[in-house]
Amino acid sequence: MKAVLFDLDGTLTDPREGITRCIAYALERMGLVPPPLDDLTFAIGPPLRASLATLIGTDSRDAVERAIGHYRERFADVGLFENAPYEGIAPALARLREAGLPLFVATSKPRVYAERIVRHFALDAHFEAVHGCELDGTREDKRDLLAHLLPYHGLDPRVTAMVGDRGADMIAARHHGTRAVGVLWGYGSHDELQAAGASHCAATPGDLAPILLGT
Repeated sequence: MKAVLFDLDGTLTDPREGITRCIAYALERMGLVPPPLDDLTFAIGPPLRASLATLIGTDSRDAVERAIGHYRERFADVGLFENAPYEGIAPALARLREAGLPLFVATSKPRVYAERIVRHFALDAHFEAVHGCELDGTREDKRDLLAHLLPYHGLDPRVTAMVGDRGADMIAARHHGTRAVGVLWGYGSHDELQAAGASHCAATPGDLAPILLGT
């Protein structure tokens, strides 16, 4: 591999508390009774607009954007940091960097939030750049995000890997001809990752270097 793209939520950090609490807050502001927080973990990773549309029972653009606005009321100042890096992820990133691999964040989360999270948890030193969607949803689909990121940095998909915990990460990787590497400490199952095209599944962050470096 010559470069590695990393998903954020469920791969680098565990955002369960922040995301589920902010979704519950948004649903309450929409006049709905939120389900238990554990029932909201399905929304960690995929584009948020689609998950909120399911939860509020309509794909009306106006309604979904209102729900997004309520979500961000809490997320921007509180939920953003109800989050923590996974144990072992920083040493794993350091090992890849020491091996000479440039690393990039590729997340469906808005870039302005992703950059703050990566910086807050002192992970920014490991990455060349952080890429995410825009606040209006542009490049929320990870296939669109990679279509922007790969040529922007001049990366050859054939020697680039995408690392993530959900099927959407693997689908985007396969769509662009990059290597699809799943991780099992996040929110996607082994079956989900394999069905979406993962070539390998890492059980722990310590497994990433051997998989990506072929050691």
